[in-house]
Amino acid sequence: MGDLAARTAPYRAVLASRMRSQRSYRANFALDLASSALVGFVELAEVWVIFRSVDSLGGLDLAAVVLVFGVADLTFSLADLAFGHCDTIPTYLRAGTLDVFYLRPQPLLLQLITSDISLRRLARAGVGATALVVGLAINDVAWSASSVALVALALASGFATFAAMFVWAAGAQFYLIDGAEATNAFVYGGRYAATQPAAVWDRPLKAVFGFLFPMAFTAYLPVVTLLGLPGPEWMPGWLGWCAPVAALWAWLLALLTWRAGVRHYQGGGG
Repeated sequence: MGDLAARTAPYRAVLASRMRSQRSYRANFALDLASSALVGFVELAEVWVIFRSVDSLGGLDLAAVVLVFGVADLTFSLADLAFGHCDTIPTYLRAGTLDVFYLRPQPLLLQLITSDISLRRLARAGVGATALVVGLAINDVAWSASSVALVALALASGFATFAAMFVWAAGAQFYLIDGAEATNAFVYGGRYAATQPAAVWDRPLKAVFGFLFPMAFTAYLPVVTLLGLPGPEWMPGWLGWCAPVAALWAWLLALLTWRAGVRHYQGGGG
């Protein structure tokens, strides 16, 4: 235990200093929290606006879609809090400052993950948590040990899947030139897809966001399983229990991409 504490001390020191610096300007910090929460509530309001015109979407009513939104938004926001700053790797690559990470006796990916933390994303996570609680309250959930386990698996697996997407995007940047927008289409576009019923996707989208980047497993399929609803084509309702398998696949894809990217990198002047 003492050896583990010693190994993690540098990472904890960096993160603690980052958090102190963000809280030191209290007015700016409060404004960041408020703006982040506002964005989340606006996106949640979009769901309500859609259901002003329709009674159901992809076989889900408003209550079920709120639950899907809550699970997806909470897990993405927490993954964004912990891994979202991997988005900064294109800046390191262009400036050649990534080479500094190689001089330190710690794993490169772990250094990148712990290099920063954005506390304003806690407000966005609060919006997701609120939607989750409301969604669980207004849906007719048959509570049992298995349903509680399913919710826990969905939250853990959703966080892991979204975290893997950030790592995958960072690894892909080694091959791209100013390619952040290309990967954001899958990372942030995937987050948006995760908040929607997968039943409305066409087959190409089901292939991409259902299985290649398993966004459907982060929220939609666990909710379908939890509520005992039939799944759409290619996605039977019981697939919600396979969310951990989807998370493992996402991390396999992410780590392979990261490993290939690091091997491809030849330095700031290469």
